[in-house]
Amino acid sequence: MTKLILPIILTFLIGCTHTPSIYKEQGAQSVKSNIQRIIDSSGLSTNMGIKIVSLKSNKTLYELNANALFNPASNTKIYTCLSALSFLDTNYTFKTEVYQDQDVVYLVGGGDPDLSLKELDSLATTISPEIQGIHRLVLDDTRLDSTLYGEGWMWDEGAWWYAAEISALSVNDNCVDFFINPGINSTPASVLTNPVSDYFQIKNTSLTVNDTSGFQKFKIDRDWRNQTNQFSIIGNIMDTTSTDTIYRNIHNPSYFVGTLFKEALQRNGMAINQITREKRPSNAKLIARHESKSIIHSLQNLMVESDNLTAELIVKTIGFESTKTQGNWDNGLLAIKTFLNDEVGIDTTQLALKDGSGVSRYNYSSANHFIQLLSWAYQSPSVRGKFINTLPIGGLNGTITDRTLPSSVRAKTGSLSGVSALSGYVFTQSGESIAFSILMNGFTGSTKPFRQLQDQIVQYLERL
Repeated sequence: MTKLILPIILTFLIGCTHTPSIYKEQGAQSVKSNIQRIIDSSGLSTNMGIKIVSLKSNKTLYELNANALFNPASNTKIYTCLSALSFLDTNYTFKTEVYQDQDVVYLVGGGDPDLSLKELDSLATTISPEIQGIHRLVLDDTRLDSTLYGEGWMWDEGAWWYAAEISALSVNDNCVDFFINPGINSTPASVLTNPVSDYFQIKNTSLTVNDTSGFQKFKIDRDWRNQTNQFSIIGNIMDTTSTDTIYRNIHNPSYFVGTLFKEALQRNGMAINQITREKRPSNAKLIARHESKSIIHSLQNLMVESDNLTAELIVKTIGFESTKTQGNWDNGLLAIKTFLNDEVGIDTTQLALKDGSGVSRYNYSSANHFIQLLSWAYQSPSVRGKFINTLPIGGLNGTITDRTLPSSVRAKTGSLSGVSALSGYVFTQSGESIAFSILMNGFTGSTKPFRQLQDQIVQYLERL
């Protein structure tokens, strides 16, 4: 009899227990209850890592799977930005230089992420009157290594601007700007580019139409599979469409810069018979230099616009400055992880950092890691203001312009397929300063509802 009753009793007891919660939340009870209610009412199902702390008391207000590792996407740029503020003086500048040795002109790249077409043209205009005859142009991009893509970047990122190749010689975000207008009905779209150059070719088979029957999506792509700079323009454009601008990256940025420089020299009457790539000799004479704005301007572009090229050039520049040898991802990321471990106190054996932008699918961090770093930055007087000023302002600029976030929020977004993240600060109505990190991975479809959930959580925090 006993043997029969015992299983029945155990079944009854187990059936009466609560189902284990999928959440492992902790924190202040009222905050925990309210945030849990926001999450539950969203009806969303995905992996989440959240941590929220008061910067005044250093108390945890809420945490959910805070030590679990997530792909943080562009939240990785928080590591890059604060490492740059630590390694590089805010007056640090990037230099693009021109040297001469007899009939050879050397264009030397300094890793400037913001070099413009106008600035490159100005260098050519400056030196052209001083040099006569036919010359050979040599490109020196050896300050940084020649690896164009980061570890864990997807092979099919293609021609999108966010996947521009990385080089110490870079200009115009290593992209071509396409200005698109409709043509006359039944003719190709009108296409202008900036820059205009022989470095790339365009095949335009698009068609201007006046109705949507059989409409085919308008596209511009580069033959990236074969690593060429042949652009194809296909699809339809309505004859009522207003001007649009589309950005597409190019292959081999050093030669892109070199070709544009050569063409600018030729417009100024100087002949170039050959372009090669090698290191300049030490006895070459400096004849011109462009010096960028201070790095703080690059860091603002990095964070506000979430510029990937800037991130990777900064990582490699940190590698160069920390070793005084050629900058690359290995020595740059090692310097960053050393800073995070030694200065901030983050155990870097517990995270994976493979690039500086967050494009890599091999990056992994936790909400707790970001809170450690955000708290350190806030508590460091020499860093706090500079860092906060690089972050986008809720609802006003950059990647959070269109978010339903109050202007009291300064935060960095992160987005990849199946990934959405938001980390930063909220300055509450009561005068409290709060650091938060919300990481979401593993969903399918649109990121919009997940961004809305993040915004709802932050909106609640702002009212505390």
